[in-house]
Amino acid sequence: MDRLAVRITRIDPAFATIIRMAGPVEWRDPSVDAFNALMRAIVFQQLAGRAASAIHGRVVALFGEQQPSPQALLQLSEEELRGAGLSAAKHRALVDLAKKFHDGTVPVDDIEQLDDEEVIARLSTIRGIGRWTAEMFLMFQLHRPDVWPVDDLGVRNGWARIHGTRALPTPKQLRELGEPFHPMRSAVAWYCWRAVHTLTPA
Repeated sequence: MDRLAVRITRIDPAFATIIRMAGPVEWRDPSVDAFNALMRAIVFQQLAGRAASAIHGRVVALFGEQQPSPQALLQLSEEELRGAGLSAAKHRALVDLAKKFHDGTVPVDDIEQLDDEEVIARLSTIRGIGRWTAEMFLMFQLHRPDVWPVDDLGVRNGWARIHGTRALPTPKQLRELGEPFHPMRSAVAWYCWRAVHTLTPA
């Protein structure tokens, strides 16, 4: 058991079983940059993985051999983007994303210098991006260690399974339950997600 897991189980021994089964926390490699990470997040919203992957692939193909960028996206027509399979809402969201990167609302080079709440505030100005998407960006793109997505159904479900309760904690309850784990709540959320796929419901 690594040091992080030991700290979590000392705070809450109920995590010992899922930690033993899931092993150390492993974060996937981040996307090449913040813009591409958020473009992918928008495309994947409310779609099954295979369909989302296909549409995302067609969108990326529109850029040819160059890396997708805000400037390049703004040069694409609505017909081209919609032709890749984007809905009208997602087309508007991607255009707004590109504009917010282009005008500096989201700082291209300095986003890692912002604290968590400032990142969430900036990203939430983008059409189609709310707090949950911003929190996932913090965790999986920036690898921030203390993100606690209390509105995430998987985290709430995993917490209930880890603690053997049928009722899911409300977001307000989960916020309070997570306080003792500061500043490592991202890892706790990761174990809650693993529990959904590993532990049998109570």
